[in-house]
Amino acid sequence: MSTSSVVIAARGVHVSRDDREILAAVDLEVRSGEVLALVGPNGAGKSTLLSVLSGDQRPSEGTVEVMGRAVHTYRPLELARRRAVLSQANTVSFPFRVIEIVQMGRSPWMRSAELADDQRAVTEAIEATDITHLLGRRFTSLSGGEQARVSLARVLAQTTPIVFLDEPTAALDLRHQEDVMRLARRLAADGRAVVVVVHDLSLAGAYADRIALLDHGRLDAVGTPHEVMTADRVGRVYGLDVQIHRLGASDRPIVLPLRD
Repeated sequence: MSTSSVVIAARGVHVSRDDREILAAVDLEVRSGEVLALVGPNGAGKSTLLSVLSGDQRPSEGTVEVMGRAVHTYRPLELARRRAVLSQANTVSFPFRVIEIVQMGRSPWMRSAELADDQRAVTEAIEATDITHLLGRRFTSLSGGEQARVSLARVLAQTTPIVFLDEPTAALDLRHQEDVMRLARRLAADGRAVVVVVHDLSLAGAYADRIALLDHGRLDAVGTPHEVMTADRVGRVYGLDVQIHRLGASDRPIVLPLRD
């Protein structure tokens, strides 16, 4: 797969719920080998868009294609072998041990040639998310941040060419936020497509190849962090005056609110 190929194409996507428009006229492409960050204020439609792109939710209007095929035509197992999804909710009702949760990520590959790769995939996912010391514990006994990392490990063990991460840094401390975003970059460097919902604009600016900024269900801008994250645009969309600082040779933006 080319590192610049389009793996997801959304055209004219609308989502309405209870007579309320959640997404409107969204056109967006996701490419292999990139980290695409979905950002915007609360209620802007980020998680809904991620759900539509991943095939977990059908749009009210419009189309979504995954690898050149309408996403709703995939059987669940087929789709699970092409994309993995980390949702906001990491709830597990039963007290499974952490190692069992991670191994669940391999379930789409049962009875397939890839079954032989299970141990390697699980081991790499455990190491990447820094959860080796948690393997014997019950998922229900973990802190929110620990649960988030275990759930991420399950997604990584699925080893799909497309990865969706919905607020993967929300419950994490500073170090593990950086670890997760570095991991997203490594996945993209391996040729995978990574779509991540992030609230921290500076994190998005530091690690994303492209940013899609949503405002009231519409795409306000799509482009590189340098193109999208201007003080005027961020201030208008978020209703808050900000400064944009660009540090280092990479010229990556850091967003700071203006305070009295």
